[in-house]
Amino acid sequence: MGLISNGTTLLDAGALDSGIATGSMTLIKTVTISSNTANVSFIHGTSSVVFDNTYKEYIFKFINVHGTSDPGGIRFQGTTDGSNFNIATTSSTFRAFHDEGDTTATLAYASGFEQSNATGFQYLTSTSGNDNDQCEVITFQIFNPADTTFVKHYISRSNGSNDGDYSTSMFVGGYLNTTSAVTGLRFAMDSGNIASATIKMYGVK
Repeated sequence: MGLISNGTTLLDAGALDSGIATGSMTLIKTVTISSNTANVSFIHGTSSVVFDNTYKEYIFKFINVHGTSDPGGIRFQGTTDGSNFNIATTSSTFRAFHDEGDTTATLAYASGFEQSNATGFQYLTSTSGNDNDQCEVITFQIFNPADTTFVKHYISRSNGSNDGDYSTSMFVGGYLNTTSAVTGLRFAMDSGNIASATIKMYGVK
């Protein structure tokens, strides 16, 4: 016997229907950077990247991102045509930071890192350092990028050791203001290059 809710089959013969979201993550691609790299792009259909309506949510994990500049910040933009990364975005940001010397600890709105329907690259981190032991970690999520009805929402959480020897956590939320399908994303430092990093891309069922 099947279990049906509002015309949608949830269970059939004891098994969960294939169309029901389970929240499981599927690893799509891993990018490992070991030398100076200006930017990293994930474009549907290129280098085994899947970024279409196969998944309703995509998650990117940035592990030990180390830049060449001091300070430097990691940013992103989207594309609808695979080559131009200039979608208007509106975002809000706040951050918390605490220094190694225990002299400053703050939680504050970070207006300098946000955009209002602008086409620049959106910050996911504030300022990171390039000391040998300094790096950033980020979890970035974007929802239903292939949708052609709604704007494309994203959220991000990062933590890193910055140029002033602070532990800095930044929280970002916003949307790419387009009803066209977003077919790819690009990530880059605001100055200098990415010296090393591991980036994992997942699709969420």
